[in-house]
Amino acid sequence: MFKVYGTELRSRLLLGTSRYPSPAILTDAVQASRAQVVTVSLRRESSGERAGQGFWSIIRELGVRVLPNTAGCHSVKEAVTTAHMAREVFGTPWIKLEVIGEDDTLQPDVFGLTEAARLLCAEGFEVFPYTTEDLVVAERLLAAGCRVLMPWGAPIGSGRGLNNLFGLKALRAHFPEVPLIIDAGLGVPSHAAQALELGFDAVLINTAVAQARDPVQMAAAFAQAVEAGAAARLAGPIEPRDLAAPSTPLIGTAFRG
Repeated sequence: MFKVYGTELRSRLLLGTSRYPSPAILTDAVQASRAQVVTVSLRRESSGERAGQGFWSIIRELGVRVLPNTAGCHSVKEAVTTAHMAREVFGTPWIKLEVIGEDDTLQPDVFGLTEAARLLCAEGFEVFPYTTEDLVVAERLLAAGCRVLMPWGAPIGSGRGLNNLFGLKALRAHFPEVPLIIDAGLGVPSHAAQALELGFDAVLINTAVAQARDPVQMAAAFAQAVEAGAAARLAGPIEPRDLAAPSTPLIGTAFRG
């Protein structure tokens, strides 16, 4: 269990809701994941085939908490406006804040991100910023009023896992009391388990589940992975060694004189 903005969550897996083959598969995947929080793009769900009340009724029936996001926004003004609309539509102060700065990697514009976070936090939003593993940016976001950080593991939808282990470990060590959720780039359950083993509080998965051959089975696999990773962290993993360490005592070993 971990806490974000005063809300305790049992599940350490957050699930995205885009790009599923059908609403029925989305429903089954969310249930299989045991996620208590799902992300929803206001832009995506306000246009296209799943627009309007149909999609929103699915989310309500699942009984999960909604984390709206500002996916696709490239400026401070765009992100802030989208956040205001999301608060009205979904009735929550939570917002996953994305301000994209580079189209090929979908890397966050950390300058626009910190400015948008400052504005939204001042207006009472509880901001979940999609950011990099940069320590200075993290400091600025926390100073702006954010109480949780969502660093990327790798570019969105890439499935590459945790690209910068050194940077992510440094981020975890530098902010031991701040909830950290790995967002973007995880491709398989072992990536999620690794993130939890490193001490991150949770992971957010979308593409790796939605675009799997069997999204429901993959959602269940990620649910098991985050539980295993969190349990391993609590159990206290051994430190890596350069040399072998015998597991059998040498005392009493037979030898020839």
